[in-house]
Amino acid sequence: MKDNHSRFEICRRELLAGAAYFALGVSRSSATVIFDHLPWTPNAGDPPTAATPGPWLFFAGDEGKTVEALADRIIPPDPETPGGKESGSAVFIDRQLAGPYGRQDGLYVRPPFLKGAKNQGHQSEKGPAQEYREGLAALDKACKDQLGGKAFFELSDADKDRVLNGLESGDFKLDGVDGRAFFEQVVKDVQMGFFADPIYGGNRDMVAWKMIGYPGARYNYLDWVSRHNEKFPLPPVSMTGRAEWTTRTQR
Repeated sequence: MKDNHSRFEICRRELLAGAAYFALGVSRSSATVIFDHLPWTPNAGDPPTAATPGPWLFFAGDEGKTVEALADRIIPPDPETPGGKESGSAVFIDRQLAGPYGRQDGLYVRPPFLKGAKNQGHQSEKGPAQEYREGLAALDKACKDQLGGKAFFELSDADKDRVLNGLESGDFKLDGVDGRAFFEQVVKDVQMGFFADPIYGGNRDMVAWKMIGYPGARYNYLDWVSRHNEKFPLPPVSMTGRAEWTTRTQR
């Protein structure tokens, strides 16, 4: 115990000394020497991987068009703000399904699988990627069977809304898929893509943050925390700064 305590004290003293050196302003070479003695590696966290523009990574065939159509009816465009499609919500979902989230990385995925309550979280053996693939296929099949042979993205806005209302109420059935659960998942994911940091592929040009007046990832806006009902005067900032990667022409 004494040896462990001594080692801790040495690390603690070196850390405090290093902080003092930086506060006083040290050279790059001195900083390197200090970092060599720190009990962790600087910048060794797990920062998010920025979504890249380009083709779909997960969606195949008409799946991307269907999700864009879903996103645009869940968050319709208006004269002030783009809707779910133009804001990149479908791109956000595509990149999530193509990554660790879709693969269920870090989750327990071995049986037995039992139907649980909502507060128990995801209980199915199917991951998000498989559930989306099956849900989108079932949605387009149901639309073609019941609405004149048209896929969901080919329907009029009024028919799209009728389908979504039917999914929400449970009246519009999907073969082999819980339509209400699928609808609730898509709504949640579209909303997440609309308001998430642009680094993940949605919220292009921070349109959602501009709409609600959210300052984004600014390092400090404490002076404005208690100033209610006042518009923040500066534009929002994403994790990637002001030069976010997204533009309307990239997808």
